[in-house]
Amino acid sequence: MNFSSQAAVMNFLNEVADEFPSAISLAAGRPTDRFFGRLNTGVLLDALSGYERHAAGGQDSLEVRARLLQYGRTAGMITDLVAQQLRMDEGVAASSDRLLITSGCQEALALCLPALCPDPTDVVLVCNPTYVGVTGAAQASRVPVFPIPNTRPDIVDGIEQSLYELHQSGRQARALYLIPNFDNPTGRVIDESQRRAILAICARLRIVVLEDNPYGMFRYEGQAVPPMAALDEAGCVIYLSTFSKTLAPAVRIGAATLPKTLFGDPAGSRALWQDLVQRKSFVTVNTSQINQAIVGGLLLDQNGSLQQWIQPTLAWYRSNRDAMLSQLAAVFEPVSNSIRWNRPAGGFFLNVDLPFRFDAEAVRECATNYGVIVMPMSFFALDNSQDQRIRLSFSAVNPEQIRIGLASLAQYVGQRMGQELPVLESVSAGS
Repeated sequence: MNFSSQAAVMNFLNEVADEFPSAISLAAGRPTDRFFGRLNTGVLLDALSGYERHAAGGQDSLEVRARLLQYGRTAGMITDLVAQQLRMDEGVAASSDRLLITSGCQEALALCLPALCPDPTDVVLVCNPTYVGVTGAAQASRVPVFPIPNTRPDIVDGIEQSLYELHQSGRQARALYLIPNFDNPTGRVIDESQRRAILAICARLRIVVLEDNPYGMFRYEGQAVPPMAALDEAGCVIYLSTFSKTLAPAVRIGAATLPKTLFGDPAGSRALWQDLVQRKSFVTVNTSQINQAIVGGLLLDQNGSLQQWIQPTLAWYRSNRDAMLSQLAAVFEPVSNSIRWNRPAGGFFLNVDLPFRFDAEAVRECATNYGVIVMPMSFFALDNSQDQRIRLSFSAVNPEQIRIGLASLAQYVGQRMGQELPVLESVSAGS
């Protein structure tokens, strides 16, 4: 799928899901709703009341409630609590005076891209493939996107090649978008040495890194890698965060955290923060005060950290990942020389390499005849390099759906390969 049509990706998948409601979707990259019961009406009201008491500081809470129902501060009213959570959970030296609360991380992208790339010759560098939200936001903001070539095994080499090509054409990269932890759609993690090398390049050339970290707290194995924002000594990383995966998407609370200095200039960082706040004031005025209060109340209840809160979902996702890896090995064992997949150390996704092209038509055929929906990696690509790959999500399904869905996918793959794969007996989720 080319760049001009990427904005239609989610609409297409929603249409397929609506058209085939009984099909198992391994395409949805959303969090599980299995634990949403923890956010019942009573808990939400308690969180709201808890924040009211916190904000009142022993004074009249009715005045605080009136403020919650009124237009509010554009930069947000829970910046101190969010900054504390980022320091405790993610090791980011966040400060409330350089943090902007946004309506989900998507708004943060929509604000940052035009602010960083105001000139027609300015571009944002992205991996290929990459999250469709950033290419969609760039397209909406008329910010040109330039892909980092995926033919280089080292992302640093790829960035340097892109920068050379841009220089030759009279253009310049002003921003670099990355999901260093458990990337969507690849599941990749950028190691610390590469993160430092990328930061060195960006500091030298004054390129702002937009570090998006929606999945960083969901690590299933191995040692955590410090965020690029924690390694940033030059002041070139804007850290993007969200509560959509840790709490619930419906709260629509995200944040953009700016560095203390912008390439060594404190005034430059402050000016960029003010620019983003002003842009937000013209787009959404302010992020929902009620939603901010609920998130703030939950953070207060959890003593500033969500590490304990996410433990049930963390265990569930790890179990689902293991179930998917096990079932992939079982259903594709007869064709293991032709089909490969990765083992992500965290996040929501893994990739499968197929010996044939998997496109939008294949999505419909798979859903119609085999009752399973998967995501073509071509939907995330800026060229045709991903045409024979699919993304599978294990976050929003249960183990039985994983087993049935992958068994069905294997039958489709076998049909495309002209090879009959064995039909595996379904196993109950409790076994």
